[in-house]
Amino acid sequence: MERRGRQRKIIHCDCDSFYASVEERDDPSLVGQPLAVGGSPNARGVVATCNYAARNLGVHSAMPMSRALKIIPWLIVVPTNMEKYRAASKSVHQVFKEYTSLIEPLSLDEAFLDVTDSDHLGGSATLIAREIRQKVKERVGITISAGIAPNKFLAKIASDWNKPDGEFTIAPSEVQQFILNLPVDKIFGVGKVTAEKLKKLNIFTCGDLQGLKELDLTARFGKFGETLFKLCRGIDERELSVERKRKSLSTERTFSKDLMDINLCLEKLDPLIIDLRERLLKLSPAPSIKALTIKIKFSDFTQTTVSRQAQEIDSSVFHELLKKGVTRKNTPIRLLGVGVELRDALSKTTDDRQESLNL
Repeated sequence: MERRGRQRKIIHCDCDSFYASVEERDDPSLVGQPLAVGGSPNARGVVATCNYAARNLGVHSAMPMSRALKIIPWLIVVPTNMEKYRAASKSVHQVFKEYTSLIEPLSLDEAFLDVTDSDHLGGSATLIAREIRQKVKERVGITISAGIAPNKFLAKIASDWNKPDGEFTIAPSEVQQFILNLPVDKIFGVGKVTAEKLKKLNIFTCGDLQGLKELDLTARFGKFGETLFKLCRGIDERELSVERKRKSLSTERTFSKDLMDINLCLEKLDPLIIDLRERLLKLSPAPSIKALTIKIKFSDFTQTTVSRQAQEIDSSVFHELLKKGVTRKNTPIRLLGVGVELRDALSKTTDDRQESLNL
């Protein structure tokens, strides 16, 4: 898609191990040591962010901190300091604003920038991204990776290509060749279930997916089939959402084995609540909660939700909502989710791990 006769130029900027990088900046003795930022292992805390030294040894974000310490007994654990991270994020976004006013913040540590109409550095999106990365390193003291492409879908993929502290450009003339060998699970919204369905059809790459007609895809995947048809060809017509407001935030988990009793459900619920709390803290500006919600999907794929008005995340309320929900059907449970309804806050995207794909 072109705007005013000009090819779109989108940059996706993503700070590398943001929380951990800020901690390393403030305490250089941490550099090179396996480091995790998050909750206490004694209070069922989870890893919010870890540096690459920890990742290379098997630790990852959203992992229970107790498990991370079993993998790396000498792991350095630092509690989150949101005030410090918000200040660093503000400094990073000040750099972005020097190049464009069209910025879609996704969280404290990542954003889309539309530089289509920017005259900086001769209008070169690649050079702009490179200069942004250098300024962030000099002014904020952390590294940032960038993806440059003609649309949001490809830019986000590209930013992960040369992490950490790297960049990758997909020029318009390179899109067709690049997309052919891209694994289908790189497409937004393609989770394990959809990927498994595609695998059974011998579809592993976007090139494979291009062999299916749009009618076939919609027949198998509903409206999401239209999205698959476009994205597997590198087509993404979404504009940046500069002022969009988020209405909710949630996280959920599908279990490999159905949960058979309420005690097991309660045990699995607590890590989800912790994860939701961590995700809420990452939003900027901090949103106001108006309700808590539980989502339950039963083994027969029917589902129910239970909500209650609340102003903060309260584990006891979630527990009560769960107990109420499970009584609605005497069937094992395959998925649990927790969420919050928000009043007024700038949106990151839609749900916790999936970006809006209404193309």
